Amino acid sequence: MGIQRSHAANIWVAINGNDNNPGTKDQPKLTIAAALRQARELRRLNDPSITNGINIILQGGEYVLDELLFIRPEDSGTSTSPIIIENAPGEKPVISGGAVVKGWKKASAYISGLPKEAQGKVWVAAMPEVGGCALLFRQLWVNGIKAIRARESNTDEEMSRILSVDKQQQEIWIPIPGSGLPKYPDQMEMVIHQMWAIANLRVKSITIKGNQAGLTFYQPESKIEFEHPWPPPVIDKGHKMNGNSAFYLTNSLSFLNRPGEWYEDMHTNKLYYYPRKGENMADAKVTAPSLETLVKVEGTMERPVSFVRFKGISFENTTWLRPSQKGHVPLQAGMYLLDAYKLKIKGTPGKSGLENQAWVGRPAAAVELSYANHTGFENCIFTHLASTALDYTRGTHDDEIKGNLFTDIGGTAIQIGIYSDEAFEAHLPYNPSALREVCTNEHIENNLVADATNEDWGCLGIGAGYVKGIRIEHNEIFDVSYSGISVGWGWTKAANAMSDNIIRANKIHHYAKHMYDVAGIYTLSAQPNSIIDSNYVDSIYKVSYAHDPEHWFYLYTDEGSSYFTIKNNWCPSEKFLKNANGPGNVWENNGPMVAESIKDAAGLQTPYQYLLKGIKVNPGNQPINH
Repeated sequence: MGIQRSHAANIWVAINGNDNNPGTKDQPKLTIAAALRQARELRRLNDPSITNGINIILQGGEYVLDELLFIRPEDSGTSTSPIIIENAPGEKPVISGGAVVKGWKKASAYISGLPKEAQGKVWVAAMPEVGGCALLFRQLWVNGIKAIRARESNTDEEMSRILSVDKQQQEIWIPIPGSGLPKYPDQMEMVIHQMWAIANLRVKSITIKGNQAGLTFYQPESKIEFEHPWPPPVIDKGHKMNGNSAFYLTNSLSFLNRPGEWYEDMHTNKLYYYPRKGENMADAKVTAPSLETLVKVEGTMERPVSFVRFKGISFENTTWLRPSQKGHVPLQAGMYLLDAYKLKIKGTPGKSGLENQAWVGRPAAAVELSYANHTGFENCIFTHLASTALDYTRGTHDDEIKGNLFTDIGGTAIQIGIYSDEAFEAHLPYNPSALREVCTNEHIENNLVADATNEDWGCLGIGAGYVKGIRIEHNEIFDVSYSGISVGWGWTKAANAMSDNIIRANKIHHYAKHMYDVAGIYTLSAQPNSIIDSNYVDSIYKVSYAHDPEHWFYLYTDEGSSYFTIKNNWCPSEKFLKNANGPGNVWENNGPMVAESIKDAAGLQTPYQYLLKGIKVNPGNQPINH
């Protein structure tokens, strides 16, 4: 199919093209947006060339966007005449939101505030400008390898533990690092481990008392951090929680002391980098992300976007700026809290035992779709992305995500379905009168997720909120910080929008790299006629700073999970949790007794195993094997 279809219009795009060109192979367009406009006009005029569809064919190279690519209802295809945005045969086009950092010079003079071990070794460049202003960013890639935002602990296992939390003063006390602290926090952040989520807190002030330091934080995250009850920063008074919460400090010139680290000084508009061995900054390609979203496919409930597909495209270099602007305190699965507090008298009309309230927002995504159907992503690569990679947010149905690679993802790799809208309390069951709001009959198949959640550790390999008829099959997921696959939201046994979901024949291993209260496959709330079967789950990481070292599982049906059939899932032992489940769950033949044929068939099917080529497990801490 694709560009081989007869009577299909082909519009070619190349990085040396011109948008005034007709879009032929010999005279291609320069931008994808111009090609989309040409396709839109062909569709509007019902040109006979589009009988079997429109192919927008990208030659190889990097298509750097100044603004996101917006796909509208007018760009829709039909079942017999779809629109396909795809790679030219043998070519590897990249859609990028990156800005190249140029003009690197080795710093010869003494730099005030830089650790002595880095003096004379760092390189300096002016920060790239976008729209006449210095670019704010949180990620940096050098020759395609992610650099480390300067931090005071060299590894996660070396993280210190907090000493105390003063909720009234909104202050956290910590031991002063051996390398010391700067006199003023400047642009420093604290990243704190909180049970099943982390928080990013911008440091407002530092108070030194002996060998301890008290940190306060900016609003709005300070109020949220000290008022929200779940998940809390841990103070292990009873010695039952494996110690207090671990943390690290980041984003200060005073922490830039080892190869691979960088620091962006927003006061001087200078970027500092300590090169790794073998990196020549005179010819290195250094990329900072400038866009949060590369592609947005957005219709309306009445006028959705239909029959638009992507094939063979790479999506790279996005940013996510909320933590730098407002902090980031998540509830779960990366959904950040907008407001949260503990009820003085517990109980709500729908849940008598509920003792907290929470409202959440949704992180930005590199590729985002809403009110769309019969769309697809096949043989694409999602990499070097700061937050969510691919997100079907709401109002979608009959879409296919198949045969894609997700690697170096800061948040969740594949996300789908409504969680809680900002005005909708997170524990309320979502059950809209307009079922078209619900993501339905989606198929996520034969994708490889490797190295996701590498910034927001509480995110997921594949995460689904309120979904109906979803099929998650034959994916392989590894090197993730929290759970592999999570389906459901709401913590409720009540009737809601979810039903008929299938999680089948996936291979999940080397998960829970940083967070516990975790599982290879995790569910929430009632989901009638849903099935979890024939999956392979193995190799959870050993995390020394986890709040409860034994609170990890292969399969985990959490609050309200109801009407699931869980059968024939292979794992090394029967380490499962059924927490506050509702009725109707059936567990059958799960554990090491499952047939080898089921174990061997899980994960990528043979035509898609090429995705594993060159991809390795990040060793991190040694995983537990049973």
